[in-house]
Amino acid sequence: MERAPENITVLFKQEYFNTRFPYDPRRKNVWREVSRWLQSNLIPEDAKVMDLGAGYCDFINDIKAKEKYAVDVFERLDEYANSDVHTRIQSCTDLSFLSDGHLDVIFASNLFEHLTHEELLATLEEIRRVLRPDGRLILLQPNFKYCYRTYFDDYTHLQIFTHMGMYDLLEMTGMEVEKIFAKFLPVNMKSTLRLRLPFLGLLVRAYLHFPLKPRAGQMLVVARNRLPLGVEKRPQN
Repeated sequence: MERAPENITVLFKQEYFNTRFPYDPRRKNVWREVSRWLQSNLIPEDAKVMDLGAGYCDFINDIKAKEKYAVDVFERLDEYANSDVHTRIQSCTDLSFLSDGHLDVIFASNLFEHLTHEELLATLEEIRRVLRPDGRLILLQPNFKYCYRTYFDDYTHLQIFTHMGMYDLLEMTGMEVEKIFAKFLPVNMKSTLRLRLPFLGLLVRAYLHFPLKPRAGQMLVVARNRLPLGVEKRPQN
């Protein structure tokens, strides 16, 4: 009897973590500074926060929040999440484990470009549902305008986004774009990761606060879940 073939899509998604995105403990030092910047500027400590496509949980582990959630198809997600993080090993297209308006902030790093068009629209629909009115969506991902030469070196990139294209997409789906940083971080941090502490953390901290962004190819986009008509907008944090 022939052996039934395994689900190639599942295998493909899991193998990504071994080939393109292997675990590197030094990445924590980068995310510690990025998380600190996001916390001080965009994420209140009493917020309910979700990390979509959480990977090794470097962001969500560092964030201070009232409730923390991590969602990813990565089968070893639980191994990397801190004990205060609620994990869900599943697709980002179905967040039915959460009620409407449950979250204050949703963060996603380098996720949307890996989704098909249908998966992206389903994910955005779920994001709008589980975010409270005026809640924040924070996106960090490659900006094709500034990294087009190496964009498809990652064989899992399915879609192209620039900061203006992302603006139009979010507005079309009912979000209100609050801020766009067309250049926020370099796409490839491998050379930076070779530095030893404390130099690595200090370099990332300085880069985040420096007005010029040499070699930056990742954008940061911040959007609000548009309020229903007649609802007064909350003061910005």
